[in-house]
Amino acid sequence: MKKKIAILGSTGSIGKTLIDIIKKDKKNFKIILLTANKNYKEILKQAKILNVKNLIITNEKSFNELKKKKIGNIKIYQNFDSFENIFRKKIDYVMSSISGIYGLEPTVKIIKHTKKIAIANKEAIICGWHLIKKNLKKYKTKFVPVDSEHFSIFYALQGNKISNISKIYLTASGGPLNNIPKIKFKNVKISEAINHPNWKMGKKISVDSATMMNKVFEIIEAKKIFNLKYDQLDVLVHPSSYVHAITKFNDGMIKVIAHETNMRIPIFNSLNDKQQKIIKTEQINIKKLNFLNFKKVDISKFPSIKILKKLENKDSLLETIIVLANDELVNLFLLKKVNFTDINTLLQKLITMKDFKNLSQKRPGNINSIISLNKLIRVKINKIIY
Repeated sequence: MKKKIAILGSTGSIGKTLIDIIKKDKKNFKIILLTANKNYKEILKQAKILNVKNLIITNEKSFNELKKKKIGNIKIYQNFDSFENIFRKKIDYVMSSISGIYGLEPTVKIIKHTKKIAIANKEAIICGWHLIKKNLKKYKTKFVPVDSEHFSIFYALQGNKISNISKIYLTASGGPLNNIPKIKFKNVKISEAINHPNWKMGKKISVDSATMMNKVFEIIEAKKIFNLKYDQLDVLVHPSSYVHAITKFNDGMIKVIAHETNMRIPIFNSLNDKQQKIIKTEQINIKKLNFLNFKKVDISKFPSIKILKKLENKDSLLETIIVLANDELVNLFLLKKVNFTDINTLLQKLITMKDFKNLSQKRPGNINSIISLNKLIRVKINKIIY
């Protein structure tokens, strides 16, 4: 029987990678739904190749353009309330890979419609894990993290209990600026900040790698997903990105999870967890194993890591404020409105402002309150800049 699948964000890098995996194994999968924001040409192309009958495209202009096309018996929807019309019973697997905070609502809503959900959206996990976790439990839906670091922890935990974890190290490549002196950071160009040495990623996440803010987010995610304390988590710089996580257990054992820098591997495994499937990969890289070159993060060069010291183990809006503010600041950098070093400077300034210091003591709320906070943060940042 074919495994029934939905992909939220099918035109992004994660979605495209999953589509490519499925194209090579069509006989075992049936895609029920694809979604996108603006890229109606790509999603229509995907739908025709894989015979998908349901599409959601949320941008109004793109939705209207798609409706004009000759699309046969494909149903076109514009919002995620359409899930109720599309899913008559639970499907087998959902990939949630819509980028940004607007991926939270569909992620929370679709959990009831699937037996398993793989999530590749940092903002959804950081800002809305309390909502996701509630629905996972309510609808008895399995969860798999897709980021290479978190999937590696998930993989290392097979046969172990979370209570047996002593310490986990997430690795960071150091990003595109690892070998550039700190003195040159202020004048870093966009082309330099997005030129990641190991991974092919979108512009936003590449900038987060350059500031190392992505590791702050990944620590927050790991704390939430695996129900850990912040002092159980740390970051090591590992330029080759061959090792993704190191887990030390209370019984003295250490698991080092490594794989080549290819997101196909965690995506493939999230899709085929208990089946004996084979993915074609490179041979073990002995050269990389002989030169792992782990180092502590240089805090003076990557001051964003200091933010981790401000975080408490209890859930608060501070984590949400940080991820939403960083999102806007990176956007302004990509628009050439602020310098590279302004991203961290302005973020640190914002989280110490009275309004947000008071908010940071509160617990995360519902989706609407998170979206409202996102709008408030963007207004405040633009007032600071202009």
